[in-house]
Amino acid sequence: MPIAVTTTPGRGAPRPHPLLFVHGAWQGGWVWREHFTGWFAEHGWTCHTFDLRHHGTSGGPGSLRRSRIRHYVADLAEVVAGLERPPVLVAHSMGGLIAQRYLERTDLPGCVLLAPIPIGGVWRVTLRTFASHPLKFLQANVTMNLKPLVDTPRMARQLLFDPDITNDELGRYVPLLQGESYLAFLDMLIVTRSRPPLVHTNVAFITGDRDGIFGVREITKTARAYDLAPTVLPDSGHQLMMGSRWEKAAEAVARALEAF
Repeated sequence: MPIAVTTTPGRGAPRPHPLLFVHGAWQGGWVWREHFTGWFAEHGWTCHTFDLRHHGTSGGPGSLRRSRIRHYVADLAEVVAGLERPPVLVAHSMGGLIAQRYLERTDLPGCVLLAPIPIGGVWRVTLRTFASHPLKFLQANVTMNLKPLVDTPRMARQLLFDPDITNDELGRYVPLLQGESYLAFLDMLIVTRSRPPLVHTNVAFITGDRDGIFGVREITKTARAYDLAPTVLPDSGHQLMMGSRWEKAAEAVARALEAF
C-alpha cells in the first residue's frame, strides 16, 4: 500500500507554494486535518497531508516495529517528489526531525518547525517520563512500542495536549493515537540528530510554554543553532495544532510563512 496523501485545495487568491504537513510520533495526517488544513486552505494555501509508513492508512515495506527515522525521511522525499510544485514544510515534533534531515540534501521554499525534536535528542523527556511513570516506561520498553506512554487520557493530557483540554476532546483524540516505532525512538535517543549547518532552507520555530515533552529551553537551544529564536505561545501544549488554542498556532505559522 502506498503512502496515503490527502490534498485540500486552496481557496481565493492562490499562494506561490503549497504546504506539506509532516506529523509526529503516535499520529497521522489526521492531526492537521482537524483544524489546520481548512484554515490554511481558506487563506489561499493548497494543503497536503500524508501518513508516514505504518501510520494512519499508509502501508509500506517492513513493519512499524522495524521503521527507522531514515525510512520516514524516505517517505517525505517520496511525497515531495510527487507534488507538482515544491512545498513549504510544516512539521511537528518527530516530523520536525524528519523534515530537517530531509532538508540536508534538498532545498525547499521554507520550513516551519512546531515543537521539533531538540538538537540534543529525546534524552530529557525520556528521563522525565521514566521518573514520572516508571511502569508505563517499562511496558513501552518490554513491548518495544511507545503506545503505552499515551494510551490513557491522563498520559495523553500530560505529554501531548493543552492542560485544559476538555475530557470530550481527549475522549475523541486518544483512541486515534497509535503505536510508534521503538527503533525510531532509539534513533532519536542515540543515533539521529538535526544538523543545522547542513540545512540551507529558511526555517522558523514555534513552541508552547506548557509543552509536556520538550521545554522552551530545549527548543530555544535548537533554534539558536540556526541563529533564530522561537515563537513561544502561552498556555499551549505539545499538540499546537489541536485544542482550544489551535488558531493562535495557525496564525503564528502564517506569520512565519509570510516572512519566508
